[in-house]
Amino acid sequence: MKLIRSRSDLQKAKRVVVKIGTRSLTTNGKLDARKVSKFVREVMSLRSSGREVLVVSSGAIGAGMGRLGIHERPRKLSELQAVAAVGQSLLMQTYERFFARWKQPVAQMLLSAEDFTNDVRYRNFKNTHATLLRWGVVPIINENDTVATEEIMLGDNDLLSAYVAKGAKADLLIILSDVDGVFVRTRAGKQYLSLVERVTPQLERMAFRTSKRFGGMFTKIQAARMASEAGIAVVIANSQREDVLKSVISGKEIGTLFLPRVD
Repeated sequence: MKLIRSRSDLQKAKRVVVKIGTRSLTTNGKLDARKVSKFVREVMSLRSSGREVLVVSSGAIGAGMGRLGIHERPRKLSELQAVAAVGQSLLMQTYERFFARWKQPVAQMLLSAEDFTNDVRYRNFKNTHATLLRWGVVPIINENDTVATEEIMLGDNDLLSAYVAKGAKADLLIILSDVDGVFVRTRAGKQYLSLVERVTPQLERMAFRTSKRFGGMFTKIQAARMASEAGIAVVIANSQREDVLKSVISGKEIGTLFLPRVD
């Protein structure tokens, strides 16, 4: 792992986990090929610079809703899991199609909480992703929504991306959302945070209060805390920015940077 102490150090990152949320891949509840194409192109810009990339992708439920013509997100767990089962295959087909334009092989990895708490399964995860990266494959990871409830209950794979970053010993976790970074509500109004040196309980409480208004930021900050405490830098940025991944890696003032804990 590379020690990152500032934005300029982000250029040192060699192994990067990129998490992208449902709203960054869908439009009006349906998988948006244009957004997927943009994301794939930007992932490949990191690959072309010699970096290893693991993708944690949401979107299975949104893709399934679009495929089935369902306009409102189901509330029953069994229906959510069934929609995810339909959408996951469509999501991977779409990724396969766009990555193939770059002749880039991809692999699907569906994980659940037990893959990180059971020693044998955790070792299997680490061995598998390490082999895929050695072979030049981009792993595309999602929670196994058909059997697990964590993502459905908590929201959009944020915590999963932190677990993956820790398990992969990544240098950097980039969480792409539909907002520019972390905003908190203060007495003076809405405040944007460009840099977070340490995630405090106060910051988590402030994010919890504004979470529904500013892109579900609470779980993203929880993920940033988990990863940064493991020595991994985290950036939360807006997926709609052009060349957002390249800009983050180059050290530009894009998104909110969480510095890793080194104590």
